[in-house]
Amino acid sequence: MGWLRDLFKGKDKIQPLSVNDENFKSEILESDLPVLLDVWTPTCVHCHKLVPIVMDLAKKYEGQLKVAEVNGAESPKTMSSLKVRGTPTVVYFHEGREVERIQGFRGSLYHRDFIDNELLPMVKEELEEGAV
Repeated sequence: MGWLRDLFKGKDKIQPLSVNDENFKSEILESDLPVLLDVWTPTCVHCHKLVPIVMDLAKKYEGQLKVAEVNGAESPKTMSSLKVRGTPTVVYFHEGREVERIQGFRGSLYHRDFIDNELLPMVKEELEEGAV
């Protein structure tokens, strides 16, 4: 559990949250922040290529975005409920609902573009509507 954390231990203080079948609902669906969930499996080569990107996103968006990881091989209920068919899969959530799914490897620019131009503006717009 927490292979990103183990791989980068001591290199950075900001780590993705490890999620499993037991804490998925409380950490992802009930999160106050929007969430990036990295779904990976130990045998997935492209999942390993995604590690530095996920770590960078966790650092860059600290306090604005919850970055989490789930080992699909150890969390079959979560894999089933998300209907994940392959890894890597990155799922973005806002207010407990899925707003974007990226299956397969995408580079840092792709994820930053989605976060900056779609996800965070969605959050900001809802906050402004609530203040009116």
